[in-house]
Amino acid sequence: MPVYFPKRDTSLSPRLLPREEAESIPFSFYQLQDLLRLFSFKPNSPQARAMEDTLHHCETNPINGETKRCVTSREAMLDYVRETFGDEVSNFQTISTAHLTVSPTHFQNYTIIDTPRPVLADRMVACHTLPYPYAVFYCHSQETENRVFEVSLEGENKDRVNAVAVCHMDTSQWSRNHMSFRVLGIEPGTEPVCHYFSADNLVWVPTTARNAE
Repeated sequence: MPVYFPKRDTSLSPRLLPREEAESIPFSFYQLQDLLRLFSFKPNSPQARAMEDTLHHCETNPINGETKRCVTSREAMLDYVRETFGDEVSNFQTISTAHLTVSPTHFQNYTIIDTPRPVLADRMVACHTLPYPYAVFYCHSQETENRVFEVSLEGENKDRVNAVAVCHMDTSQWSRNHMSFRVLGIEPGTEPVCHYFSADNLVWVPTTARNAE
């Protein structure tokens, strides 16, 4: 199947700020003009449009059965994960996609070369990077069933990837305009929707989660 894996040098990516520093900077769509002046971006520049999209995305209401939060510090991310998992889960870990070979190719056909390995977790939190002058992660969790897999892939050019995939088993609350439905030609709630995670995204699961045999 054709898969797009953005390959970014994580050493050059913005880092999560310390909580005190992050909380000292406004993070609101309504303060966008002030933020553009703070970061010295022109109003109609690509950077300004990216900031606008990120702030709008972060302030959009979650769908039914979903919780979401945009976090700008590691402490805020851990707070959200703890709140989502509840007091009964004291330890958790991240899993992420890993590229085993170095290649400039971003988009190509990949073959699943081994049986996908289910991660036995009864809940999960997904955190996706968003474009911003410093690191912002859009973290969310759904009450409906989601299944996490680790998948071994090989590209046409022999790229090897240990990819994290998530399958959303109930999409009945998703917008009918969601890109997944247009790509797959299906309606909300009719079929599961699965997708791979890029290497700079994170999936949090309880540390008790184990691969199924």
